[in-house]
Amino acid sequence: MQVQVHTNDHIQGGESLALWIQEEAAARLARFREHITRVEVFLTDVDAGKSGVNDKRCRLEARPAGHQPITVTADADKVASAFTSAADKLIRALDADLGRIKDKNARETIRTLEE
Repeated sequence: MQVQVHTNDHIQGGESLALWIQEEAAARLARFREHITRVEVFLTDVDAGKSGVNDKRCRLEARPAGHQPITVTADADKVASAFTSAADKLIRALDADLGRIKDKNARETIRTLEE
């Protein structure tokens, strides 16, 4: 699973932020790694550098193999909070989408934990 991070000019953090997001995305989405080919992370500052409530936006786009992309968005005061909220939404969306496909074909669902 490849993780690509894109930011606008108003997001601070550079390489360290991109590395943290890549590691965190890989860890949070580990159980989907055989189903997802790529995850794209788009970080933007909605207020263009001005301070405001919920002015950081994170959009995650997952590309499951052989399926349409799944996109979620979350807003928060901090980039990290926006990312974690979007990651949680993406996990729920992937559970629903990929779990439904598996169940339809009468196979084991991906919702069970691997031990």
